[in-house]
Amino acid sequence: MKEGIHPDYKECKVTCACGNTFMTKSNKEEIRVEVCSACHPFFTGQQKFINRGGRVEKFKTKYHID
Repeated sequence: MKEGIHPDYKECKVTCACGNTFMTKSNKEEIRVEVCSACHPFFTGQQKFINRGGRVEKFKTKYHID
């Protein structure tokens, strides 16, 4: 590798919105994320279902189509 063209690679503290923190390596000193492996549904096995209804259901209820 050429000398002097690469950024510094140092320890980095990653903080999630859920409060989980862990250390990794990066060229930044601190990284903030919204979702991590401690709170992501794929890793936890818990899925949050929100019953919002799809576009078709909203259309049918709006125009009273059965």
